[in-house]
Order: sequence, then C-alpha cells, then structure tokens
Amino acid sequence: MAALGLRAFGTKGLGWLRRNPWAPLSAGFCNRGPGPRPTSARQREGIRNIVLSDPKKRNALSLAMLKSLQSDLLHEADSKDLKVVIISAEGPVFSSGHDLKELTDEQSPDYHAEVFQTCSEVMMLIQNHPVPVIAMVNGLATAAGCQLVASCDIAVASDKSSFATPGVNIGLFCSTPAVALGRTVPRKVALEMLFTGEPISAQEALLHGLLSKVVPEEQLEEETMRIAKKIASLSRPVVSLGKATFYKQLPQDLRTAYYLTSQTMVDNVALRDGQEGIKAFIQKRKPIWSQDLVMFFLTVILLNIMPGYCEKRFHLETIHLCSRKELSDNAAALGFSENQNK
Repeated sequence: MAALGLRAFGTKGLGWLRRNPWAPLSAGFCNRGPGPRPTSARQREGIRNIVLSDPKKRNALSLAMLKSLQSDLLHEADSKDLKVVIISAEGPVFSSGHDLKELTDEQSPDYHAEVFQTCSEVMMLIQNHPVPVIAMVNGLATAAGCQLVASCDIAVASDKSSFATPGVNIGLFCSTPAVALGRTVPRKVALEMLFTGEPISAQEALLHGLLSKVVPEEQLEEETMRIAKKIASLSRPVVSLGKATFYKQLPQDLRTAYYLTSQTMVDNVALRDGQEGIKAFIQKRKPIWSQDLVMFFLTVILLNIMPGYCEKRFHLETIHLCSRKELSDNAAALGFSENQNK
C-alpha cells in the first residue's frame, strides 16, 4: 500500500519539496515586453510576495507597472497552493501614483482611458481576489499609490510611512483614488486629504482606518509575515468564502446582509473544511485542512517506509504536525492507521 501511495504522487519523486523555497514565479505568465519587468513575484509556502520594482521612477503606476501587477495577481489565482498575497515595494517610496508623463496631451484620450481603466481593474481585482491581499508599506504612498494601499484587505506600514492624495495641487483631482479612500476612511478625513493634498502620517492613517497596523521599520517584514503565515495556515476555501461574503454584504441593508451571511454560514458548515474544523475542535486535535491532506498522507506513508529520512527532510512542524503523537492522533481521527502498513 505504501508503494501504491507513493506512485499516486507521480514518478518525479520528492524533488518538488527541495526546490528553492523563494523561487520566482514562471516568467512565462507575463508578457515581458522590452526591458525588465516593473514588478517581481516570488512564492513560498502559500505566500506570494509581489514587489513594485521601479524605485528610480518612485514605483509610479505606469501602464506597464499596472499590467505587470495585474498579471502577478492573476497568475494561478485559483491554485490551492496560493493562500495570501503581499504587495511591497523597493526604495523609499511605496508608489507615487500614476506616471504623469503618460497623462500629457502627447498621448491620446484613448491611451489615458486605458491607463485609468487598467488601474481600476487592478484595484477591483484585489478586492475580488480569492485570497487576502496585504500591503506592506515602507515609505510614501501618494495618489494611486495611496489608492493601492486602501484597496488591499490588510495594510501594515512602518512608522516612517505617509499617505497623500495630492493631485489637486497639480490640477488633477484624485477622483479614482477617492473611490478606495472614501470606502476606507471617514468621509471628512478623505475629503480633507483630497481637497488639500496634504499628507497624513502612518499613525494618523492607522487612527482613521487606512492601515491595519503600524510598526517600527525594522519590524515591518516580520510583522507582515506573521500575519501572512497565520492566514496561510488556515483553510483556503473557508478564508476565500469569508472574504467574498464580507465584501458582498457590505453595501447591503441590515436585513439583506444577515440573509446573505446566514446562507453563507450554512454553505460554510457544508464544506469539508467546515466539518473538519468543528470535529477537530470537539476531538481536541489540530484540524487537517483540505490543502494539507496530500502532504499529510504522504508523510504518514513515508513514516512507515523511512521514518528517519522523513522527519529529517520534511520537518513535520511545517505542516502543523508538531509531534509523532499528534500525527498518529490525526491519522486515527481520519480513519487512517499510521502503522497499518507494518
């Protein structure tokens, strides 16, 4: 049975477990065009880190940047291996907003329309994405850059960060950034930012709800990863259902919101992971979510074949099975005997 189980995972063996954990995503999923891509993306243990990588241009959201970001977000978005996305940036500016050189009359109105339409699509994609999207901000975020932060599900920033919608100062009111900003902070705060263009500090942004957390710069990555790892350890189907329902109920009246969410709770209970979580709680054990089942049973099989190798190479704690006893308990709860092959 053990040999059969291993064959079920294919003939490539275990090499996929030893690949570079922060390997870049395949270059083929995005049209590169001339020059380097303005974003980079790497994924490890369900966490995709998308980096705005054009610090010389203050990570301006040019059309190329927007399309690259859109591609990075869409790449295998429905894969069960993707649990959470982090958007960060190189350099002292998270993003300065649109590239103003693209908005002069040297470009056609059709081109201008494409810029703003693409930007709007990216912002809506973040909200409609099946997994949570976290902004990790270390520096200045202005105009569409501030819009990007406001559009993310969670935003963590360093205490040196600041936020502004300064378009009014150059004769271009931040109307599209106002959509995300006005849905994130109180109306009067949003309008003061929009009418004056003056920046607010990270602490002010936290106070008004633009940010989830503010931490010292040296703790930014650690805190962001802590949140991301926590989300990644949970059931993707449950988190995805919860995110979609949260945004769906927001614009509804109270009665409709409760009707929609009550039905979602029924659907959630019917999910395999919903039942697994409830039973695990009652049985006082750790749940094994659907995305972890393959790794779980592979580990059970390998413990029968080569226990020393398995415990050394695969570090059971990485799949939340911290002891041999817990492994046995979970296997038994799922009707699988760890020792049935012996």
